[in-house]
Amino acid sequence: MSADLAALQQRLQYTFSDLSLLKLATTHRSYSADHNERLEFLGDSVLGMCVADLLYQRLSALPEGDLSRVRAGLVRQEALHPLAVKLGLPEVLLLGEGELRSGGQKRPSILADALEAVIGAVYLDGGFAAAQALVKRLYASHEISPAMAAMGKDPKTELQEWLQARRMKVPSYKVLSTLGAAHKQTFEVECEIAEMHLSARGSGGTRRAGEQAAATAMLHTLKTKGAQ
Repeated sequence: MSADLAALQQRLQYTFSDLSLLKLATTHRSYSADHNERLEFLGDSVLGMCVADLLYQRLSALPEGDLSRVRAGLVRQEALHPLAVKLGLPEVLLLGEGELRSGGQKRPSILADALEAVIGAVYLDGGFAAAQALVKRLYASHEISPAMAAMGKDPKTELQEWLQARRMKVPSYKVLSTLGAAHKQTFEVECEIAEMHLSARGSGGTRRAGEQAAATAMLHTLKTKGAQ
């Protein structure tokens, strides 16, 4: 066992039976064909379930819509990035030379994805209870209260609610192009409101980030036009 992985297990407060899972979780696709993206996919769902359970227990008075908004804020990249840094994931990530040179160890999207992969690895190694205990430790310092429901919504949610309040269909999102090397792609996404004959574009390092950027551009367009 490497000293880095041993130290990471101490910070996680979880000891792996199958250490190869933790090594895989900390391996970026720029480093090896055997990388952490499948674990990230799994961990994303496990994290969402664990946070939903946490909120269901702590915020029993909140309706479903507000709970969904709070959960979205807790599992978004901006929230996961500092948790990953606190765990010391930048020091243990395995990245290809190109990604290292471009600052991949500090890139929020890579670190957030790696944290989800670690959660997925804990789930596979120790089951849901172990993953749930880890998620509770990760968010132990967060003050979770009903006031969080009033925090700023992400652009996609804000746009969707704006349209629904006016009895209009939700917007559609389409990837127009994917640029760059496989380990450093940029997604250009179009957001369209068909009923208003409006479209706006945005780009980001992931499809999700591109969609959020396009939604932000659309909200700006609506405000500029003074849409009511």
